[in-house]
Amino acid sequence: MGKRSLEQRLNEGTVVVAEGYLFEMERRGYLQAGSFVPEVALEHPDVLKQVYRDYMNAGSDVVLAFTYNAHREKMRIIGKEHLHEPLNRSAIRLAKEVAKEHPTEEALVAGNISNTNIFDPEDADSAEEVRSIFAEMATWCKEEGVDFINGETFYYHEEAVIALEEIQKQGLPAVVTLGLMGENILRDGYTVEESCKILSEKGALVVGMNCFRGPNTMQPYLKGIRNEVEGYVGGLPIPYRTTEEHPTFFNLPDGGCSCSLPTETTFPTSLDPLYHNRYEIAEWAKEAKDIGINYIGLCCGASPAMIRAVAEAIEYETINSKYSPDMEKHFLFGKDKTLKGHNLNYSKKA
Repeated sequence: MGKRSLEQRLNEGTVVVAEGYLFEMERRGYLQAGSFVPEVALEHPDVLKQVYRDYMNAGSDVVLAFTYNAHREKMRIIGKEHLHEPLNRSAIRLAKEVAKEHPTEEALVAGNISNTNIFDPEDADSAEEVRSIFAEMATWCKEEGVDFINGETFYYHEEAVIALEEIQKQGLPAVVTLGLMGENILRDGYTVEESCKILSEKGALVVGMNCFRGPNTMQPYLKGIRNEVEGYVGGLPIPYRTTEEHPTFFNLPDGGCSCSLPTETTFPTSLDPLYHNRYEIAEWAKEAKDIGINYIGLCCGASPAMIRAVAEAIEYETINSKYSPDMEKHFLFGKDKTLKGHNLNYSKKA
């Protein structure tokens, strides 16, 4: 079977996309919370390949090159700007190696550019600096042969437009998703619905939202985007229980915490008790598909098991579906006739 493009796959059905490498690498101990720079692509390529593989086997149609925060400004701030290009190229090459391992159809490989945190609508020079950052990263993506580029987590509309323009200059399909912060509007005054409509009309193949918000506080905006946009729409929330009062994970409280945190907030290293379970995530994925979201996944905090739950919720059988939960043989909760009654009868007391 030949490898279908992103557009072909979208034409034929829903595309599942795993993001969230940043938190997963930090959880595994290979990335520093705070600076959040993906040095793992150079320091531990075997680890990065395994994480790519885990997410692909869990159902992701896309292996997203881990170059989030691998831009010139982030590399400068940790004093490693000289490693900028090698890191980007390594992350893409490793993604391509893993994508070829897919047993039924080679996975798509996406390049990745993202929020720079230096864009300032009041400073024209910052826009040019951002453009330069995106231009070089998009050029490397093109040279390394990615299938499309994912521009993500933009909280300024104007920065997202610059990203789209630089992706288009390389002649590659663009996915552009926005990160909506707690004031419920992009920081340069656009609504996410307005921004996505403009980005779609400018030629982005997929527009939508990712990160910052869990399913509960992202879904209303995804509905609004779906109503405004004629093209494909993407939704990739974080798997945390955000609320109307606390719509993002930046200021999400944990009333059950029994210690003093070293940070003022649970973000980014104390969010663990605030997870959605996989069944809640699956319910969101079904609803997202039902309202016409075409490009569905999860962002920071996602585990492979959660990605698998998303894929299976929209009726995909993944490579690793053979490991999906099945309580039939469990000693306390199973139904197998050979299980011991004195254990099964004790299940409510266990």
